[in-house]
Amino acid sequence: MEESEVLVNECYPVAALPQVLAALQDPIRLEMIRRLSNAGEPLQCSALYNGINKSTATHHFKILREAGLIERQVCGGLIRQRLRAEEVSAALPGLLESVVDGANREAAVRA
Repeated sequence: MEESEVLVNECYPVAALPQVLAALQDPIRLEMIRRLSNAGEPLQCSALYNGINKSTATHHFKILREAGLIERQVCGGLIRQRLRAEEVSAALPGLLESVVDGANREAAVRA
């Protein structure tokens, strides 16, 4: 496999609205989605959280993957998470943008 090849692990379909909202209701997962959205590109896992251990982060990534919000990519031995913004917007128009906008406003108030 070449260094530039990207392997995408199992990709779940975007879940029904209740499951997506349940995934986004947790502050840690919401912050992960906010960071991915603001970056506009896949990010290494460690760039998506502060103050929690790796096993807890793994649990949160699993919930976001199962809701169809993110996918896991492996590139050159590095694991990155990619926000499935286009897929989510197609399935649930306007939801992701509204949630991220709200999260950005809250983050600005906290800063």
